[in-house]
Amino acid sequence: MLHFVVIFLDTCLAVLGVYLLKRLLLESKHKLPPGPKGLPIVGNIFDMPSENAWVTFAKWGEVYGDISSITVFGQTIVVLNSARAAFELLDKKSSIYSDRPVLQMGGELIGWKNTLALMPYASKRFRRYRRLFHNLIGSQATIGQYYPVQELETHRFLRRVLTSSEDLQDHIRKTAGAIIFRISHGYEVKECNDPFVRLADLATEQFSVATAPGQFLVDSIPALRHIPDWFPGAGFKITAKAWASTLLEMVEQPHNFVKQQVASGTAAKSFTSSLLESKQLTDEEEFDLKWSAASLYSGAADTIVSVIYTFFLAMTLYPEVAKKAQAEIDAVVGSDRLPTLADRSYLPYIEALVKEVFRWNVVTPLAVAHRASQDDFHDGYFIPEGAIILPNIWKMTHDEQTYSDPMEFKPERFLANDGRKVETDPRETVFGFGRRICPGMHLADASAFISCAMSLAVFDITKCLEHGAVIEPVNERTNGTISHPKPFRCSIRPRSQKAAALIQADD
Repeated sequence: MLHFVVIFLDTCLAVLGVYLLKRLLLESKHKLPPGPKGLPIVGNIFDMPSENAWVTFAKWGEVYGDISSITVFGQTIVVLNSARAAFELLDKKSSIYSDRPVLQMGGELIGWKNTLALMPYASKRFRRYRRLFHNLIGSQATIGQYYPVQELETHRFLRRVLTSSEDLQDHIRKTAGAIIFRISHGYEVKECNDPFVRLADLATEQFSVATAPGQFLVDSIPALRHIPDWFPGAGFKITAKAWASTLLEMVEQPHNFVKQQVASGTAAKSFTSSLLESKQLTDEEEFDLKWSAASLYSGAADTIVSVIYTFFLAMTLYPEVAKKAQAEIDAVVGSDRLPTLADRSYLPYIEALVKEVFRWNVVTPLAVAHRASQDDFHDGYFIPEGAIILPNIWKMTHDEQTYSDPMEFKPERFLANDGRKVETDPRETVFGFGRRICPGMHLADASAFISCAMSLAVFDITKCLEHGAVIEPVNERTNGTISHPKPFRCSIRPRSQKAAALIQADD
């Protein structure tokens, strides 16, 4: 057994050495984007931040410019710290930069490679998924058919918050899950501890960790995926198996639910039931259907959760913004009904507030990584085939050249009052770039608007008092590909008895 291990390690080191030598010879001929100086062989592995990577990368941008790079075991990683650089590479050269890197942990070992987020750009399956999503939620016109679902589930969200505001984060997750599962599977979530929502939340939380840069060494040294499970340091393989099981359950269980409903003739209309009822699907078509339905949840639900939780944090910290927004709702909608998505064009301050929520705390601070599918030269720098491209969206939305006082929450920045210059709509960057823009962007945007408008119409959101002392929330973020505000406390109370009656009114 020891002899086997020695041979295996020797082989891995030999393969790694040949690969690194080839990369060094190639890159020595050309100039990579600037960045921190690395060490021989391992490169910049000790420079990779373990948390809040977007902040570290932003600091690199101040030193090295809009485009910087590092290498880790021969793998080139390029960081884009400006919207201009991101658009020039990922939009204008989208034919080169639309691929995804092969993520050994999240993609290969766990299985997220079967979802749209990590699927190779050149694959036929990617194009089929995109076609399915475009027909379902790909435009403002198609998303309009789901407005009643979003309004209904948001009204139910208000009712839950009224009953137990201390469980705010759970209520937000339940509402996001309810909206997505109604659309994807025609499934109405259970009021308490819904199994599908629980599974989906767990799986997307694991996705966030498994795909974050620098979290697992196997992503930098792919040969490690072949070491035996019992080998020291192979704990990541045990984790991968457990997380793969969670992902598979998230995909299979809702799909099987719909199949049973279709067989019994009781299926509600949904993305999944419509396709199952249209014809007898081949194994490949059914695979596409169930994984694209799962992609819808992972692509939109967690965005909705992060955005709405950010909204409540912002209203707690900036009460003057909440009062301005409530004044607009009172003037336009009145107090006899809840706002709807049909009111959106008449509520410009709420619209600006939603934009600011997306900008202030970005859901995916480093997006999902892109990959260069061929060698390229840009601004005099060499970007080799296979380079991982990380657009630092957090830096782009907090760039003082683009946004005044970027750390402050100021919806007015998006309004042209008093001759003020309107600042850039953050939705041009926060949903991604090129041919990898999030397909759930219209759904997430509409859900954010109706949640903000309805919540402000009926609730006062303020800081908590405990033993006479004000509890100050802190704007801190979780790590991972998908970032959320860390838990905070706030007080949520109905604005009036009339508002409470509106919340409790029948759907």
